[in-house]
Amino acid sequence: MVNLSEEQTNRIFHALSDSTRRSMLERIAQADVSVAELKEPFPVSGPAISKHLKVLEQAGLITRRVDGKQRRFAMNTEPLKNAQLVINQLTSFWMKRLANLDEFLKNDIADPKKK
Repeated sequence: MVNLSEEQTNRIFHALSDSTRRSMLERIAQADVSVAELKEPFPVSGPAISKHLKVLEQAGLITRRVDGKQRRFAMNTEPLKNAQLVINQLTSFWMKRLANLDEFLKNDIADPKKK
């Protein structure tokens, strides 16, 4: 797994923060698609689709290739592994903090005069 810079990690989470981009990414994950194929189910303009694709591409979540006159997009899962690593680290941190709080509260309730 490649260790990404903080800036690149921020781009990944920014790209994933939008529901339209997540839906686009789900479609691209199923098969390589062209811009025209990708635009079909979304009620947004062509330029808006292009902007979403640019954000996904800058985050490294998709790759672009030219096939004749069409631009086709494929998914790159490697950045998602790094995003998952960040999520796992945060989850671990908060689970430990909550366990400590739980232990403190149990002890405090068991012996309220212990202050």
